Parts: sequence; C-alpha cells; structure tokens
Amino acid sequence: MASKKLSAKRSRRDTAVEGTSAAPKFDSHHFRSTEHQQRFEVIKGWSFHRERRVQLKDDEYTDFQEEIARRHWTSLVTPMAKFDPDIVIEFYANAWPIEEGVRDMRSWVRGQWIPFDIDALSQFLGDPLVLEEGQECEFSQRRNRADGFEEEAIVQLLCIPGQDFARTAAGRRVRIMRTNMTTLTQMWMTLLLSNVLPSDHNSDTDERPCGSVDY
Repeated sequence: MASKKLSAKRSRRDTAVEGTSAAPKFDSHHFRSTEHQQRFEVIKGWSFHRERRVQLKDDEYTDFQEEIARRHWTSLVTPMAKFDPDIVIEFYANAWPIEEGVRDMRSWVRGQWIPFDIDALSQFLGDPLVLEEGQECEFSQRRNRADGFEEEAIVQLLCIPGQDFARTAAGRRVRIMRTNMTTLTQMWMTLLLSNVLPSDHNSDTDERPCGSVDY
C-alpha cells in the first residue's frame, strides 16, 4: 500500500511539472508566439512616417479631388488623426513570417486576428476595383506589356512643359526631379509616398524599368 501512495504522489508532482513546462512563455493576448514577442523587442524602437491627411476646399484642385472620389480613396486620404505606437508595432511584429516561404496575410492585435490581404484592403477602401478571376488591373496590364510604359507619354503627363527625365552620362532616363513636375504630379507623388507606398525619400520619381515611384 505504501508503494502505491508514493507512486500516486510522484504522478501528481510529475503532472504539475509537465503542466508548468507546457504553459506559454509569452503574452498570448499581445503576441502569436514567443518568436513574435521577441520580434517586438527588436523593432519597438521603430519610428513612423505619418500618413498625410488631404484637406482641400471644394474649389481647390478639383481634378485631384474628382480622381480621389472616382478611385473610392476617401478612406485613404483621411487617416486617423491619432494612433497608439505600441499597437502598431505589435501589428508589425505579429505579421512577421517566422517560417521561410510561408506568408500568412494576417496579424494578431490584442486578441483579434487582423487580415491585410488583397480582399481586406479592398474592403477597407470600399471595394474600388472589382476584377474577374484572372483579370489584371490597368497598371499590371501596362507593366506586363512588351513595350512597358511609354516614356514620352509619362513626360507629357507628369512634367512641366520643356522638362524631362534626368539622365545618366550615357543618356539613359533615370528619374523625374520634383522641380520638373507639375503641381498636380507633386500632389499625387506626396500622397502615394505617404499613404500608399510609405517612404522617407520623396524628392523625385525613379523611372526604374517602367516609371514606378522611387521608394
């Protein structure tokens, strides 16, 4: 009988130890895993590039405002005035892929899953563009064309009269400097590099292979 009681006590103790070792070693309300919590410690000193809030009078730059409305970008140009930096850092920490080749387009924020895939972003913007299965947007179509973007058409659209791309010594077009852009072009570039493709460098646009913005 004595040996049975001793065995029972050991069993309970072993179970308690196992339960302790199996308990999570991270804050599961704020993080998806230990790795994501460690990632937070790595990036918690990040600074932020704040989004730009567009505030124009009804009669100011009406072509710009009309295009914003046509694209259903009202949410994009009216970001929240305040934000909690810790929550933003948690979002990025929990969105970090810990397995190579595996991308989970969602993050964990204060006990909730936050998706950021194409469908989620489209819904946030008010579903501005609905494509059929396999259909490409206009930008993708132009990018995939054999001739890509027409540089002369880009110059006429973005530059003030008489200006052009800056060129290398060999004559290759490389970028459009801000001083050579129309006012409307500068407005669009500022918006894109603040609210769409955040960048701390927005002094010019780079031709890259197909006229994309430099960031």
